[in-house]
Amino acid sequence: MGSMQVDPDWVPEEGVRDVYSRECPCRDLLDMLADKWTALTIGALEDGPRRFGQLRQKLEGVSQKMLTQTLRTLERDGLITRTVYPTVPLRVDYELTELGRSAAAPLAAVRAWSTANLPQVVTARQAFDERAAEPTQPV
Repeated sequence: MGSMQVDPDWVPEEGVRDVYSRECPCRDLLDMLADKWTALTIGALEDGPRRFGQLRQKLEGVSQKMLTQTLRTLERDGLITRTVYPTVPLRVDYELTELGRSAAAPLAAVRAWSTANLPQVVTARQAFDERAAEPTQPV
């Protein structure tokens, strides 16, 4: 049996949306929002519009290809706007839309949680790795 194909443009009624259901298109949106480059790009745009080079400088470690892909996804999903100015050289600004600003607060909370809880997570990882390295004892 093959998996059921879901129309990517299908939007279920509000009361029927269930992110835990494999058929719900909300999962694609959740996947996009949970991406680290999405969270960081939206955060970088919270203070106002930025040009591509400014974003690339702010988002240390992002490749040109990944930033381009992230910006295209955010624009397609309506979270940012892309404004091209006919100057020489061409100037392009990226800015959060109202929808993008509504996603900024929860993503800011996730970024803050990550920063605040890093020491506890590192400690947990070390403890786990130490336990995993020990020989298994019969119960």
